[in-house]
Amino acid sequence: MPFEYDTDPVAIEQESFRQIRALTDLEGLSREEQQVVMRIVHSVGMPEVAAQVRFSPNACAQGLQALSEDKPILCDAEMVKQGITKRMINTPPLCFLNDPRAPELAKAAGETRSMAAVELWREHLAGAVVVIGNAPTALFRLLEMIEKGADKPALIIGMPVGFIGAAESKQALWDVHQDLGIECITLLGRQGGSAVSAATCNALLRCNRGEWY
Repeated sequence: MPFEYDTDPVAIEQESFRQIRALTDLEGLSREEQQVVMRIVHSVGMPEVAAQVRFSPNACAQGLQALSEDKPILCDAEMVKQGITKRMINTPPLCFLNDPRAPELAKAAGETRSMAAVELWREHLAGAVVVIGNAPTALFRLLEMIEKGADKPALIIGMPVGFIGAAESKQALWDVHQDLGIECITLLGRQGGSAVSAATCNALLRCNRGEWY
């Protein structure tokens, strides 16, 4: 049977963001913050999640600078890594979840493989953009490492999804980011995930390229 639907990718995207702007409360946000929030809304199809997004004061500025300088992008999961738009980066994002060292470290320490993978970030952390979209334990471990003196990334995009530890890890990030001297973007509550966290990074990459909606 015939179906009626739009097949023009440019028209689809333009109309999507026109509706997102009309339906989403963007009051009080900078131009860059609006782009991030709209991309998050686009990734989940829910304008109401805009109220849950939090930005530290210099989050976008530091993220934009780090990305423009081609600093490392560290991802907690392969799905997050694959969600970063490749045409907008020069160096592939890093994810150590499937590194052969990760399961050995996890078993020895009695912890999740995601936590062990974060330990392998150490030499790449300084000035990096961290994108966590799946594992609350990865976000908790990163905060512990920074508290104990690990190098600080330029920006933490902390948006793990789920029911066990997800909301708590993001609240912890928001509660301690000032004390730790780190910039962050997070989505409070249980919602989050690979698409949301990657969309946040992609929004910043688009800003650097002058692609605005």
